[in-house]
Amino acid sequence: MLDNLSDRLQSIFRNLKSFGKLTESNVSEALREVRKALLEADVNYKVVKGFINSVKEKAVGETVLKSITPGQQVVKIVHDELVSLMGNDFEEINLSYPMLMVMMVGLQGSGKTTTSCKLAKYYEKKGRKPLMVACDTQRPAAMEQLEAIGKQNNIPVFCLKEEKDPLKICKKSLEYAKENGRDFLVFDTAGRLHIDEELMDELKLIKKELKPQYIFFVIDAMIGQDAVNVAKSFDESLSIEGVILTKLDGDTRGGAAISVKEVTGKDIKFIGVGEHVKNFEPFHPERMVSRILGMGDIVSLVEKAQEVADLAEMEKLGKKLRKQKLDLEDFLAQLKQIKKMGPLEELLGMIPGFSKMKMKVDEKELVRTEAIISSMTLEERRNPVLFNGSRKKRIAKGSGTSIQDVNILLKNFFMMGKMMSKMNKMQNKMGIGGIPWQ
Repeated sequence: MLDNLSDRLQSIFRNLKSFGKLTESNVSEALREVRKALLEADVNYKVVKGFINSVKEKAVGETVLKSITPGQQVVKIVHDELVSLMGNDFEEINLSYPMLMVMMVGLQGSGKTTTSCKLAKYYEKKGRKPLMVACDTQRPAAMEQLEAIGKQNNIPVFCLKEEKDPLKICKKSLEYAKENGRDFLVFDTAGRLHIDEELMDELKLIKKELKPQYIFFVIDAMIGQDAVNVAKSFDESLSIEGVILTKLDGDTRGGAAISVKEVTGKDIKFIGVGEHVKNFEPFHPERMVSRILGMGDIVSLVEKAQEVADLAEMEKLGKKLRKQKLDLEDFLAQLKQIKKMGPLEELLGMIPGFSKMKMKVDEKELVRTEAIISSMTLEERRNPVLFNGSRKKRIAKGSGTSIQDVNILLKNFFMMGKMMSKMNKMQNKMGIGGIPWQ
């Protein structure tokens, strides 16, 4: 996420922290590099200028330059200023409305249709009964695309392909929602390749007649500063409630994420970090800045774990860990839960310190490990000591791997068991009483 900008800033601050003592010259030089990195990330020029001036004013003070850890103090100032720049922390929409309506607007290609489904799924988990409404009568196959995405994710779609008036579709969808017990409507409106009067008139009319509680502007983060300018135009015409940034999983320039709040006055509400419906999360400025600066994001990691965690399985695993009876069956179950949380490289980036190591994770290794364990019998998974040459040969053949791959997996598993045994003994000596993973 924003890898180029993250790499540049982390490199600048590593160099800054290497100085035992900072001078005003050191700070100015580092901030010149920060300014360059932000401009190359396509952050708005005025935003960069104001940001650098604010940081410099606080960073060259006597308190910072003569502190015990001046480099870390400067990083803390940059962190706080970036958080302030990116806006307020995530605030949930008001879910008390009996019929909640959200209007999704944006240009073509921004990911609006996919994001409509992500938003619907997000609030379905919070107890709402979503209905997506296909209002885009302009783009070829737009309705079919929404229907397909809805079917894949078990979200109903209201679609009238013979109707060419989007306002009539919207009004009829309200009747349908009331009759079918749907209380969260997401209107996927038409977009254009660029802003034009016809598009804005259509959206203004829908807003006037429906009076949706929320209008979210969806924009592709990869177009950088242009995204901010387009958001400003939509806000001036429709008075949007917030912005949803898509495609932040790519090596994007990041300008939109940093500039949009300062330029438009509107908060980023959600971010899309992948194509799958689960790759969607509320936007927390402090967490985002911590990721960019390589400080990790433990809170988001825990939230992801909680979303996929099976509490009964976790309790069962906790008991086995305390008794040192973890087997390959448990190992496979945990592997599957980790895969549900998202790409492993992204998860490691949320752990403080790991992002600085720039570990390249081979996702195929996880697939290979799962294939090997799946090729074992239940008896073998529960009793790893049973393995001999013939068993390993059969498993390797069944999983499409080599005997060497099987040996590496078993070696790592037994090493992990020994490590947990040592940890358990240490904790018992200290009177802690068992591995506290439950």
